[in-house]
Amino acid sequence: MPADFNRIRIVLVATSHPGNVGAAARAMLTMGLSRLVLVAPKRFPDPAATAMASGATEVLEGARIVGSLDEALVGCVLTIGLSARPREFAGRVLPVRAAAGEALAHSGRGDVGIVFGSEMSGLSNPELARCQLVATIAANPAYGSLNLAAAVQIVAYELRVAAMGDAVWRAPRFPPARHDEVEALFVHGEKTLTAMRFLNPERPKRLLPRLRRLFARAGLEKEEVNILRGILSRIDAMIVRGPWR
Repeated sequence: MPADFNRIRIVLVATSHPGNVGAAARAMLTMGLSRLVLVAPKRFPDPAATAMASGATEVLEGARIVGSLDEALVGCVLTIGLSARPREFAGRVLPVRAAAGEALAHSGRGDVGIVFGSEMSGLSNPELARCQLVATIAANPAYGSLNLAAAVQIVAYELRVAAMGDAVWRAPRFPPARHDEVEALFVHGEKTLTAMRFLNPERPKRLLPRLRRLFARAGLEKEEVNILRGILSRIDAMIVRGPWR
């Protein structure tokens, strides 16, 4: 994980349900974050948190519990509060992707606190006023209410992308078929289709050019050509001997 991730604090204020704490811990660990601070949680620790963490117990076990938001943010060089609704006296407001970039830029100087409010009402105005930046997640304006853990997941993902990019795993590549192998498949297919009386070689119309175009567009692999040749050979045998021999 990026070294700067060790300077990111996920701060949850006044959580009412321990299951949300566990789900948030899971969301954090999937993206490589581990520093969780809980401000006056209603219930924690709790078996529901452990169950919803689904194995991310290391985050729960390392969680720090404090009595106030000010205590949670001691030592932070940047504080970012999440808010879905507009606030009259909010400071600079950024989309969550830009806020993630700001968080990583400042984490080189010290800890960054990213603050989430309670499940029912989010951050209060006084709590949000303690944050230097406001981050918001673009959502359906008619229904922008995100579950707490879902919001944490989005922020954690954006932090990971900002730190490491969005490269993903690649599917394995198999040897491509050679030109002569594809041509042999085409010739075989033409003979089989003629034997099936699906193709009239005297009036092929557009079938053969269409098949050539299909094979070219498919970018067939060697094994795929072998499979198709095997299917054609089976059809050839059935034409000669009958389907039940």
